[in-house]
Amino acid sequence: MPRRTKIVATIGPASSTPEVLEKMILAGMDVARLNFSHGTDEDHLARAELIRRIAKKLGRTVGILGDLQGPKIRVGKFKDQRITLQPHAEFILDADCQLGDETRVGLDYKALPQDVKAGDALLLDDGKIELTVIQVVGNQVFTKVVQGGVLSNNKGINRRGGGLTAPALTDKDIQDIHLAARLKVDYLAVSFPRSGDDMDYARRLLKEAGWEAQIQAKIERAEAIDALEDIIRASDSIMVARGDLAVEVGDAVVPALQKRMIRLARQMNRTIITATQMMESMISSPVPTRAEVSDVANAVLDGTDAVMLSAESAAGQFPVEAIAAMARVCNEAEKEAMPEVTILDNDPIDRVEKAVARAVIHTTRHLQVKAIAALTQSGTTALLVSRSDMDVPIFALTPNESTQRRVTLFRGVYPLDFQHENRSSAEVIAMAEQKLLALGAVSVGDIILLTIGEPIGIPGGTNTLKIIRVGEHSHLT
Repeated sequence: MPRRTKIVATIGPASSTPEVLEKMILAGMDVARLNFSHGTDEDHLARAELIRRIAKKLGRTVGILGDLQGPKIRVGKFKDQRITLQPHAEFILDADCQLGDETRVGLDYKALPQDVKAGDALLLDDGKIELTVIQVVGNQVFTKVVQGGVLSNNKGINRRGGGLTAPALTDKDIQDIHLAARLKVDYLAVSFPRSGDDMDYARRLLKEAGWEAQIQAKIERAEAIDALEDIIRASDSIMVARGDLAVEVGDAVVPALQKRMIRLARQMNRTIITATQMMESMISSPVPTRAEVSDVANAVLDGTDAVMLSAESAAGQFPVEAIAAMARVCNEAEKEAMPEVTILDNDPIDRVEKAVARAVIHTTRHLQVKAIAALTQSGTTALLVSRSDMDVPIFALTPNESTQRRVTLFRGVYPLDFQHENRSSAEVIAMAEQKLLALGAVSVGDIILLTIGEPIGIPGGTNTLKIIRVGEHSHLT
């Protein structure tokens, strides 16, 4: 049984050579993340081309996720690169300061003085340092250090409870959306969205740039939790981005939120990536900690579509080993039966594809089905079936390369190139059966469920379920 949970790996300096990328794909990377916060356009274009070339050479399909930076809510630079803040000391966040010292630092985010008031808690460097706002005077925020430590250039700022007004899409992000179109990304991740409108805007900009992709919302603001359904509805996918989210809402709140977000996204037929520090120790260690193993396994058991590596694969010493470790954990966790998920049972049947998907799920529960084959142009039927987690592989048979790459993120769905132009329905069914036999996914006598749109070749046209016993010439419709 192939691994159902997908692995997303960030590409960076540690993972940009052909040799390492090939090993990462063979180790189990399904989707490559290009982080637009780092690197040049030329870097990203070269990496995307290399990833696709190596994947083709290996006979694999690898999706590409372009991740927008979002607003830079950060302190500025220091004269000596870093300072040490002592508890109870006073410290000024000064929008007009050029180079900071032990008493003050500048701000990349110039609107901070307008966003905060006395009594607010500001968390710097992912919560390692905490300041309390004493007063705001003009462009200066006077604070007292609650929790001290070393503060270096360009570290992030969060306000506990959220409320910073920076827009989700900056000028850089808008430029990077054009880069994403040139790269022909399969997924575009939007950082720090606050509403569905932010997602709609990103989708519109990408379309105007000449490309369409799955739009993913990174849930990392406190405000996003209040607007969760609105954001998910406007997105194709979400990322449970636990870093900034934990700083804003508190780290103890995040595990339950993770489960809620995964459950809600699945109910709304969206895909989910669980991210941030999943195997953080493997930046410098060849093996993960027991806590990291449990973290990945719990995300799998929650029903996430994918788990993600960030610095572990982008800048760590063991990018290939991190992917291999993650794959092992996913495989083991998937052996534990999940509670039966009956998402589509309560989902209104407002499209024919949903009726077919429900029929597939119901039939799989009552017959010994070996594989599900979805002949698809868009991947929609494969996605709908995958929302009910079953121990049966779903093969997305499609001639469309972008669809093949898109489904690399769908839990339990595997893309197969399937060219069937100008073929009759009977010929297409026979071809599908032979494809799965040749792959070793089924044997003679096994039952396959095949979804198909008749007439063949019309996107969004899945309207038929066929039950096929491999090796027999007849089938039930």
